[in-house]
Amino acid sequence: MVHGTRTSSAIWAPQVAELERLGHPTLAIDLPGHGARAHERFTLDGALEAVDAAVRSFDTPPLLVGLSLGGYVSLAYAGRHEHTIAGVVAAGCSTQTRGPLLRAYRRLSTWVTSALHLGGGTWHVVTDMLAALATCSPLADLRRLSLPVWLVNGRRDPLRLEERRYLRAHAGARLTVVPRAGHDVNTHAPDEFNRILVDALQELAPRS
Repeated sequence: MVHGTRTSSAIWAPQVAELERLGHPTLAIDLPGHGARAHERFTLDGALEAVDAAVRSFDTPPLLVGLSLGGYVSLAYAGRHEHTIAGVVAAGCSTQTRGPLLRAYRRLSTWVTSALHLGGGTWHVVTDMLAALATCSPLADLRRLSLPVWLVNGRRDPLRLEERRYLRAHAGARLTVVPRAGHDVNTHAPDEFNRILVDALQELAPRS
């Protein structure tokens, strides 16, 4: 399980508890610049290495679950290492990480970091993240995948703008829009999110 920007592996506590209760070995990781690795700078290569180490710690190909930044990283990892995983749940990341809006946000976050010194000592992770994701293409990653993909978005999530393009990019992708949930869909609707994960794992059981 791969978290979003300026959070940590702790966001997955409800999912880890439920999946382990059901007998599914589960691992939530910290990306560079976050949690136990907050002293590091975030890079895409570092994030992919963290995911790879976690994936290879399992005896069988696991289901890779990512939220927001973690969703983009998970899709990028799947696009490069599809054979090592059984499927991907990509939540809160159904908008491409390019374009004028995100470029403007990157400039704003850079200005905040340098001029206002807001966000404490970790705000730089936002600019690091935006610079790294500008090199990614979630749609290209989806087009090259043949493994199962589940897209999950809260209905109130602003990052679901391109979810239909994501569906068209992967013929077998399934989309779930969770009512009354926002961007942090696993936190806003933990029971529904857990159900999606359990259903995905049950579907993958014959593969694994």
